[in-house]
Amino acid sequence: MSYVIAGLGNPGEEYSNTRHNTGRIVLDYFRKENDFSDWKENKKYKALISEGKVGKQKVILVEPDNFMNNSGKSLASIVTSARGSEKLIVVYDDIDLPIGTIKVSYSRGSGGHRGVESIIKSLKTKSFIRLRVGVAPTTPSGKIKKPKGEQGVVDFLMGEFKSKECDILKKANMLSAEAVKSIILEGKERAMGEFNQ
Repeated sequence: MSYVIAGLGNPGEEYSNTRHNTGRIVLDYFRKENDFSDWKENKKYKALISEGKVGKQKVILVEPDNFMNNSGKSLASIVTSARGSEKLIVVYDDIDLPIGTIKVSYSRGSGGHRGVESIIKSLKTKSFIRLRVGVAPTTPSGKIKKPKGEQGVVDFLMGEFKSKECDILKKANMLSAEAVKSIILEGKERAMGEFNQ
């Protein structure tokens, strides 16, 4: 059974460099670094699909072609069993983590992330792997400076990465790609131990 890696974000050029598109940005980096196939539109799954291998393990990359809040609809037709959901890795932005940091977790709540909520609802399970990629700004001492209020958070997430942030994101891309490989080749527990510092 293949691993399925989903990068969450919004379709369309105008969203491509926004913080809320971090999952897609990370996934595209992973695709290029590991010589996976070009993205192909799959009408049945309503998603962009790319395929390749990590070691001997077959892997399918998925970018849902729905808006973030409906991400689960695309995945429900790809991940159709409990065993399948355990091999699903969902990559997404996390405003509770400092930019450039990542965290691997498994079988947790959505943490208020609408894309993850949609997946839990569509798959009727929490039993999938998450790779959370931090996007929150920090003070010089490394404390998180979260935007104030719900609208402040929305505006921040829909805003584009500044050039300084793009440099930090490059590190997060590399870390994320390593973490994904570790999950696939060595198991999620090992990856959590190594990357959740």
